[in-house]
Amino acid sequence: MDSVQAIAALAALAQTTRMDAFRKLVEYEPDGIAAGELARLCEVPQNTMSSHLAILTRANLVTAERQSRSIVYRANLGAFREVALFLLQDCCGGHTDICAPLIESLTPCCPPQKKTKAKSHV
Repeated sequence: MDSVQAIAALAALAQTTRMDAFRKLVEYEPDGIAAGELARLCEVPQNTMSSHLAILTRANLVTAERQSRSIVYRANLGAFREVALFLLQDCCGGHTDICAPLIESLTPCCPPQKKTKAKSHV
């Protein structure tokens, strides 16, 4: 991630409808949501939503996949994670007491399950 990519992503999110749409797409992960339904949920005309989705797609924050007659959009959480990490890179300059509250507040509501080793039957 470089500054140009981060600025493009942040600029794409710096508008109310696009921010709402992205947040809604995150809510509908991993299945995604059709553009028309997203427009309805965000209470904007479909052509307006198409323009917003195009901007989010160019910023690599959203992916699109044609499914029959619909286009299903999904949040590109990997790209969003890269933007967040770019912003937080070296956030504390080695002072963990500064970063600890930030990291704690970023802990997901659904932490990943710990992997267990499969027992081998030798």
